[in-house]
Amino acid sequence: MTDATRESLPYRPCVGTMVLNRQGRVLVGKRIDQSIEAWQMPQGGIDPGESPQQAMMRELKEEIGTNNVEILREHPDWMSYDLPDHLLGTAWNGRYRGQRLKWFALRFMGPDDEIDVKTPHQEFSDWKWVGIEELPGLTVPFKRETYAAVIAAFKDLAKSE
Repeated sequence: MTDATRESLPYRPCVGTMVLNRQGRVLVGKRIDQSIEAWQMPQGGIDPGESPQQAMMRELKEEIGTNNVEILREHPDWMSYDLPDHLLGTAWNGRYRGQRLKWFALRFMGPDDEIDVKTPHQEFSDWKWVGIEELPGLTVPFKRETYAAVIAAFKDLAKSE
C-alpha cells in the first residue's frame, strides 16, 4: 500500500480505558487474535450515534464482562496511532489506517471475580493487574507511543486509595 493510499484512509473512532484497581494497578487483557503474546488495555470502536462515554461502558461489558467502574478522568485530547504496514489493508477489512482514541481513566469498583473475559464478544484469553510502568513492554510496538502518552496523563491516578 502506498503512502498516498494510507493517507486517504480515515482513523477508526475508538475509546481506550485504563482501568485501575484500588491498589493502583492497571487491568490488561491478553489478545486472542495475535501471533505474538500481546496484552493491552480494553479498547474498542465507537458505534454510530454513540458518545465516547457510552462506547466505553459498552466496550468494558463486552471485553471484561463488567462495567462496574467510576470515571476518574477523561483525557482532553484524542490520540491516534497508525497500523503497521503488514496490518494495513487487512485489519478492519482495510477501511482504516489506524485508530483515533478518546482515553478514560477508571476505578474498578467490584471484586476481581466480577471480571470475566469469556464474553460473547471475546477478545481476551486472559487478564491480569500490572504496574503502570509495565504497560509499554506488554503491548505491541505500534501502540507504545500512545501508551506512553496515556501513562503520562494518568500516572498520578495509579496509586493505592
